[in-house]
Amino acid sequence: MNNQNSGHAIGHLMGRQVDHRQQQLFSAAFLLLLASVLTVASTASLAGAISPYEFDNTVDEARFQSLSRELRCTVCQNQSLADSDAPLAQDLRRELYEMIMDGRADMEIRQFMVDRYGEFVLYRPPIASHTLVLWAGPFIMLLIAIAIGLNTIKRRRQALE
Repeated sequence: MNNQNSGHAIGHLMGRQVDHRQQQLFSAAFLLLLASVLTVASTASLAGAISPYEFDNTVDEARFQSLSRELRCTVCQNQSLADSDAPLAQDLRRELYEMIMDGRADMEIRQFMVDRYGEFVLYRPPIASHTLVLWAGPFIMLLIAIAIGLNTIKRRRQALE
């Protein structure tokens, strides 16, 4: 449907004839309304994800933000504590805040979370014998892909000669 026909369709829906200028104003108003609704909806969802906590200093606040991005929500699994709005994530953020306010070190907080939820809670699992495949796997796959690529190139060159 072209712009002129859509203007007539809008006009017929409204029970009157709509000229091109009125159609543009209507379209702009609709887009502005849509943008406003989307902005309010996204702001509301972000406000629910992390409730504000009061910190004594900016260092503790930065630690809270950093740790909440490093730790995985065990319910959502593909979201950090900072991104999740699950009730468990809210509880874990509150617990994280309390541990920071109690003066616990980052390593102590991470270890507490690992002891309680397992290494899955860490977005960056430690390099250990049981995680070696996880860390080395991508490099091994890259080497295999390079070897296959070089072998394919070599065979094609030999076939052309």
